[in-house]
Amino acid sequence: MPFRVDMLKNCDCLEGMKPLADGVVDLAFADPPFNIGYDYDSYEDRLESDQYVDWCRRWTAEVVRLLKPNGTFWLAIGDEYAAELKVMLQREHKLCCRSWVVWYYTFGVHCTSKFSRSHVHLFHMVKDPANFTFDADAIRVPSARQLVYGDRRANPTGRLPDDTWILRPQDLPDGFQPDENTWYFPRVCGTFKERAGWHGCQMPEQLLGRILRACSREGQLVLDPFAGSGTTLAVAKKLGRRYLGFELSQEYSQRVAERLAAIRPGDPLDGSAEPLVSVPNTANGRRLNEKPRGRTRRGQKKTP
Repeated sequence: MPFRVDMLKNCDCLEGMKPLADGVVDLAFADPPFNIGYDYDSYEDRLESDQYVDWCRRWTAEVVRLLKPNGTFWLAIGDEYAAELKVMLQREHKLCCRSWVVWYYTFGVHCTSKFSRSHVHLFHMVKDPANFTFDADAIRVPSARQLVYGDRRANPTGRLPDDTWILRPQDLPDGFQPDENTWYFPRVCGTFKERAGWHGCQMPEQLLGRILRACSREGQLVLDPFAGSGTTLAVAKKLGRRYLGFELSQEYSQRVAERLAAIRPGDPLDGSAEPLVSVPNTANGRRLNEKPRGRTRRGQKKTP
């Protein structure tokens, strides 16, 4: 391969991608700034709308150029520009949308005059709808026929997950059962062991794990133009993929390099892949079955 891989480059992604040859990337995953005013340390997330869309047009064009003829592109994006970017990828870049996944989580952004936001759009795009990588066997889940009904007709290998990924299913214990086939991945919150602590938009490893297992194979090259906290690269290394990332922030780049240095291929992914144990149940701010930490002078239980 004529360029270095298994590395993160501290530079603007457009600057980093332009020197690369066409058709060298098997899978690209991008979680770009959403242009909603997030306080990044090296990027202004308050561009004029036309300016933001034009910037997205330029970096997505580079990603598409780098994809192999059978390459796959996953894009994570918020409501504000989901429609524009989906149309852009299909009409201007000639990609085919295989799936429109809605990643739902209950730790959403609290709002006072509108419904609280608790989802992200994930667009699964391919260059050639007749020739792309999708390893269904790597991501199958048990079906209700297997787990509940004991139906002999059930496929013993399970079935594919749905295209809505539900987080914190314990908030709806009667609505989401372990035998159902919806994706459960908790957002990486501040109390999670997985949380790096220095990046506010950290993706869960289990979410990226499903994407990389389905849409790439061992030894193939995974690209992330906005490395951020480094989750895509970390998962790629754990799953035996080659990886290449770009990150504008010098501080983030240094932290990601430290994260990657601590990983060995074959290491387990952080976070739980089991939906109902991914996040502890809570009641009145306290984990269920947790013993009280003490009592007040009046004999009342303390709350943590």
